[in-house]
Order: sequence, then C-alpha cells, then structure tokens
Amino acid sequence: MRRTVVTGIGVVAPGGRDREEFWRRIVDGRPAVARITAFDPAPFRSRIAAECDFDPARYGLTPREVRRTDRFVQLAMASADEAFADCGLDPAAARPERMGIVLGSATGAALTLEDEYVVASDHGRDWVVDARHVMPFLHQALVPSSAAAELAVRFGAQGPAAVISTGCTAGIDAVGHAHRLITDDEADLVIAGASESPVTPFSVAAFDAIRATTPANDDPERASRPFDANRRGFVLGEGAAVLVLEELGHARRRDARVYCEITGYAARANGFHMTGLRPDGVELGEAISDAMAQARLPRDALGYVSAHGSGTRQNDRHETAAYKRALGDAAYRVPISSIKSVVGHSLGAIGAIEMAACALAIARGVVPPTANLETPDPECDLDYVPLRARDATVDHALSCGSGFGGFQSAMVMSRLSRSRAAA
Repeated sequence: MRRTVVTGIGVVAPGGRDREEFWRRIVDGRPAVARITAFDPAPFRSRIAAECDFDPARYGLTPREVRRTDRFVQLAMASADEAFADCGLDPAAARPERMGIVLGSATGAALTLEDEYVVASDHGRDWVVDARHVMPFLHQALVPSSAAAELAVRFGAQGPAAVISTGCTAGIDAVGHAHRLITDDEADLVIAGASESPVTPFSVAAFDAIRATTPANDDPERASRPFDANRRGFVLGEGAAVLVLEELGHARRRDARVYCEITGYAARANGFHMTGLRPDGVELGEAISDAMAQARLPRDALGYVSAHGSGTRQNDRHETAAYKRALGDAAYRVPISSIKSVVGHSLGAIGAIEMAACALAIARGVVPPTANLETPDPECDLDYVPLRARDATVDHALSCGSGFGGFQSAMVMSRLSRSRAAA
C-alpha cells in the first residue's frame, strides 16, 4: 500500500510570519488578537480579529503577482514557497506530471470581490455597476480555483489540481484529498493546504448577524477562550498553511526528512442544520473512529488532539461529546488543545494550520496549550491543556474540524519510526 508522509511545512499565521515564529507563538500561548486594522470596525458588534503581519514583497511576490491575486492567494503562495523549500526537493528533479496541488478555502477571494464591488457601485449607491471601473483581473477573484492554478504555475505542477471548499473543514479536507491522490497512485508529491483572508466588513457583518463572534472588544488578547466557561464566541482570523505530501518511497529515495505520516482521514456531514450541531457529537465521533480505524490505532494510542475548539458554547460541548463517544475512557487521558485561542479562527485555512501544529508536535515533542482557559466549562471536562505547553512524546496526533453546513472531519498523523528526525 502506498503511504503518505509530510516532508515540508510552511505557515503564515497571525503573530507568526513563518513556520518557526508560528510554532513559538502557539507554544508560548501568546494570543495574536487585536482591534481590526484592515478597515474601521467601529460599526460592528465584534471589532477584533487575528490578522497577519503580511507584506507580499517581503515574501518575494512581484508587483504583478500582487496585482492579479487576492490576499488569500498571496498567503498561499508565501506558505507554499516555505513548505517547498523546507522539503529540500530540487524543483528540476520533480516530475511535473506526478506533482499535484490541492488547496482549501471557505470564502475564496472575499477581500478583492468586496473591494471591487465597493468601487464599481460607488459604495453601493449604483444598482447597475460600470464594469470599466473594476480591476482587469476580477475574473480570477470570482473563481476560487485561481488559487490552485497560481500554485500549479508557480511550481510547474501538471498533475491533479483542485480547490476544496467545505467551510471550516476545508483545510483538513484538502490535505485528506491530497493524501488519497497519493495512495491512489495519482501523484507522488502534492502541495496541499489551505488559505483564507476573510477579515472584511461583509464577513464581520455576517458573523455579527448570527452572534457567532465575540463582543469582548475591550480585552482582545483574552477574547478567544475555547472550553472556558466565560467564552462569548470565536475570534475571526486569517492565514495559510501548506504541507508537502510525498509517497513514502519517493521521499526515501531522495533521503528526505520526514515530519510524520498521514495514517487516517475521514469526513462526515450531520444532515441537521446549516449552523447547528447535534449535542451528542455523533457524526464527528464517527469521523474520528473511522480515521483511527484506518490508522489501526486503539482508543488509547493518541498522544495529542488538536481540537476544533472554536470558543462557542455549542461547538465546545459538541466536540467534548464526540471525543467521549469515539475514545471512551481514553478521552479523559489524552491532552487536547485549541490553538484558535492564539491565532483565531481562519475559517477554511485553520484546519491546515492545525495540522501543521500536529506535525510539529510529533516532531518536537511538545503539546501547545489552550490559551485563556482559566475557568473550565464543567461540561467540557477533558484535559484541554490550560495555559501552558507540555513536553510529551507524541507518536500519534489527531486533528479535528467542524464547519457550517454540518461538515465534520478528522485526520490522524503518526510518527514514522524509521525517518530521520525533523529539525
């Protein structure tokens, strides 16, 4: 059976301009949340977000690339460049027809579409807009597939290419799809991950309308509080993470460093409600059980769980129930944490960012904490690693995601015992 390993990691996240800054931030448990700077947030209920310190020129993007692409594509380019450099493969040695691209995103080019509508409509005054006033690359913003196309051109990939848009599970699902391309012998190497730049007036207003985001504007750094009794909603974020996935034999033939192996992936839908969750967590529990079965792991084998942990009462309790359903008594012993307490919730991108955290936790033997978890919700009575990171041997890690529309996904990543240790 063909096996999938992770040989490169790239991250652009709030409070972390690259993989190493991101890792230090989440291990230290220092939230990167502040008042929104992208626009004036004064009219909104929730006026805070986790924004990236992102200058495209600093990452080597040319003025032409910046002009034709949305910020979410630029974030993907930057993190993909880092991941490919990290994997150590000479681009000239890659077989283009055996290289794929899979990118996840929930909202796509939200920033460009909103900005261009504002210009074309004169701030919404004109019902019939004048197309002469929009940018010449607006068609690329309309189709989320432009992100995969840009990365394919950038790396010369001529194998399968796709964009996965399953809401907040898009990052996990994109890497899961890439994993299957490798196990199905459709590709030997896939650049996979997710990117999102949703900090726009429209997105903020949409989450305001359903009161999903926190109104704790006076204390931004303590506003994201997964599993805490005093949480008031999630904090919107942005960012990107890209993993280089390789078929194990392909990686070994070039003596590649391996972070971990992808050993299980499963997804379910709850068929229940667009934004609601069943309190028993049955569908997420089933996804976890399926992924664990693919990895051939007993319930007590996990060394770390990266929780969805959005910081809403409904999600946190649903997720707690799912862990108990899938893991039984072992759910009380495994360390679980949510890095959304530090980097916010970047919608489709967050699953890929959390999988980068899992791969690094396996390679470096550290479990990042849940920041701001000061007063645990009594109904969330598992070990959610409050406030401080822990040294731990993590042979197997589980990453879980839950998204609007009822999407529930789970992925298991495992140490590859015969690989060279990751730096």
